[in-house]
Amino acid sequence: MTNSHPAHLFLRGLLALMAAVPLASRAGEPLIVVEDRGGASALPYYDALNLQPRAANGKDATQAPMPVPKTPVTPVDEAAMLPVRSAKLAPGAVARRVIEAPGLRPFAVVGDDEASHAWLRRHAAMLRERGAVGLVVNVETAQGLARLRALAPGVPLAPAAADDLAERLGLRHYPALVSATGVEQ
Repeated sequence: MTNSHPAHLFLRGLLALMAAVPLASRAGEPLIVVEDRGGASALPYYDALNLQPRAANGKDATQAPMPVPKTPVTPVDEAAMLPVRSAKLAPGAVARRVIEAPGLRPFAVVGDDEASHAWLRRHAAMLRERGAVGLVVNVETAQGLARLRALAPGVPLAPAAADDLAERLGLRHYPALVSATGVEQ
């Protein structure tokens, strides 16, 4: 029997494949160098990549320096964030429920709608006392945001899309108060 027999070649290939499987499963892990004993330079292998020569300062000798982008002169203001729309949240009734979120600062979830306006009027003092902040999850204009702020002076209100937050909290409706111990309206 010679080494070129098909069954022998199959077995050799299978053994090589089985030896490579453990290596392939570790391919995403970072390489840890235990000892470096020097060796030959890898530079000849990079010649095939046809890389451009670099100047002594490390910059490409054949290209002009890349221009640095200019910073906008006008600062981005809050009006640039509007409108804010949270598709997963709408005005409606919120069932009171207990959550465990130790250390969470209380926050209100409101929108620019009649239910939120009435809720803010009723709860503004309590929100201030508790040091709550407000997320305005549905508001179209800067005027709408200003109306909400006028209803709850001293309570910081900021526009914020909150679909991800709504999903994480299992919240579908607002206005609501979320605290370290519960969600309530």
